[in-house]
Amino acid sequence: MKAVHTENAPAAIGPYSQAIVSGGMVFTSGQIALDPQTGEIVGSDIETQAERVMANLTAVLKAAGSDIAKTVKTTCFLADMGDFAAFNAVYAKYFTGKPARSCVAVKTLPKQVLVEVEAIARV
Repeated sequence: MKAVHTENAPAAIGPYSQAIVSGGMVFTSGQIALDPQTGEIVGSDIETQAERVMANLTAVLKAAGSDIAKTVKTTCFLADMGDFAAFNAVYAKYFTGKPARSCVAVKTLPKQVLVEVEAIARV
């Protein structure tokens, strides 16, 4: 097992790693819309936040020796299922290989962001 860390994605805000590589797979922690340099939330709408989430997720996958195209499963958390269509429009630009996915609405996300995404990918 190997922990992954990159300066190109936000540092973990708790006792966890950005990702773990194990058995030829990478398991990312959920990425939210934080700017990796400032630690501040990026955007107040779902589209802007989703774009930042995808950039963060891409950076973590790259640091693990993987990429978006090797993703086999994602789990997406939305603060409001009313944002589902707008989120899907951003998501579809990145996950063109259509990995398996779960998408759920949750009561609250860290720092009151609108979206969080985690991924499992091949290395």
